[in-house]
Amino acid sequence: MPEEILINVTPQETRVAVIQQGVVQELHIERSTARGLVGNIYKGRVCRVLPGMQSAFIDIGLERAAFLHVADIWQDRQTEAKPIEKLLAPEQSIVVQVLKDPIGSKGARLTTQVGIAGRFLVYLPQETRIGISQRIEDEAEREILRGKLQQLLPAIEGGGFIIRTMAEAATDKELTADIEFLQKLWSGIVETAKTALPVTLLYEDLSLPLRVLRDFVNDDSTRILVDSRESFQKMQSFAVDYMQNVLPKLEHYPGERPLFDIYGIEEEIEKALSRRVALKSGGSLIIDQTEALTTIDVNTGGFVGGRNFDDTIYKTNLEAAQTIARQLRLRNLGGIIIVDFIDMDNEEHQASVLEELKKALEKDRTRTTINGFSALGLVEMTRKRTRESLAHILCEPCPVCQGRGELKTARTVCYEILRELVREARQFNAREFRILGSQQVIDLFLDEESQGLAQLGDFIGKPIYLQVETQYSQEQYDIVLM
Repeated sequence: MPEEILINVTPQETRVAVIQQGVVQELHIERSTARGLVGNIYKGRVCRVLPGMQSAFIDIGLERAAFLHVADIWQDRQTEAKPIEKLLAPEQSIVVQVLKDPIGSKGARLTTQVGIAGRFLVYLPQETRIGISQRIEDEAEREILRGKLQQLLPAIEGGGFIIRTMAEAATDKELTADIEFLQKLWSGIVETAKTALPVTLLYEDLSLPLRVLRDFVNDDSTRILVDSRESFQKMQSFAVDYMQNVLPKLEHYPGERPLFDIYGIEEEIEKALSRRVALKSGGSLIIDQTEALTTIDVNTGGFVGGRNFDDTIYKTNLEAAQTIARQLRLRNLGGIIIVDFIDMDNEEHQASVLEELKKALEKDRTRTTINGFSALGLVEMTRKRTRESLAHILCEPCPVCQGRGELKTARTVCYEILRELVREARQFNAREFRILGSQQVIDLFLDEESQGLAQLGDFIGKPIYLQVETQYSQEQYDIVLM
């Protein structure tokens, strides 16, 4: 399916939108103050080794120490695997690569099994094998690519490779150039690591505009539109060196009207932050993201069309399956995902909806796995999480509700204040009490709860005064002793 890639660049951040048939399918945002770390290589220092967890914490210069599990430490397959306490010791220097950015309260995830991505190949310095991207499904094509690379490798020394999907249309000359570039890059990293002090960045992955050229552009990409002349020139230079076939697709947008406004991307970003997603049929999705997992609930809403109730449910679920796949990409949701489709008694309908979801997820660049319907009728799936979701990049927990998404009612706060007054009156011998609260709470005390407040004043034998604080949220209050 033809696609356009739009790149909006400002000094503060770079935003990328992938559009298919006029609809935004993916959004990627990278800020200059918080560039993603995935793919970066560091010379780190071991802080702690935890034999009980078979893991270690590594200082690579971030706010929180990064996490390294024994399964992510490269060991020679010919020898018996060693426990982590035999491999690492506190204060030891170690070269590591970032697998996952710090997400939420978790530190970055590391590996010592280095992989450096090129245009057509991923170079694995410690390996000798040739792997092939799972996206290349044709077995004959896989064997042709493996044979082609094996013919080129005798002239190149050391290391293994993973063949990327881009390599399907690559010439021998392009593959050789990619191999030589990646090995030269790795040699430079090794040399730098020999003299570098611990906690040093040895290699930083490409910026987002250049990663777009390396990772996003494919045969379906018809145009790459960039609204920054400086970024456009950098992308041109990169394309000249590594991927000249992309040059005709690369365009600079000189217009005065913002690029994202013309294509309605700003509106799509706002929608992607909403909890509710409307379906064309009148149904809806409710998406709730937590630290552990994401839940997606499908509702029929106002959709009552169709020959019968089962038909209505089936059509809503089919549309929801396509929309869910798009929302996962758009919001960059990862980890465990639970989808609660509307209950279907017909097993053929269930199988059809599941197939539609799998088909829609084939477009996803990020690896996903689907376990099918559980005994409770839920679809359980996972999506690889390497970077923060769109909501976590653009938003923060509400300071009023602390991220709950709900506020205590004014009446609940009133009753809390009455209980607190009793506690304060028993502890302190004040002349009077003054309640400082929000307009809603004070209004309730002056109206429906006035009798309860008066009774409490008689009970404690002290006058109680009310004062509105316009800056207070509904849950905030103070009791001042005079």
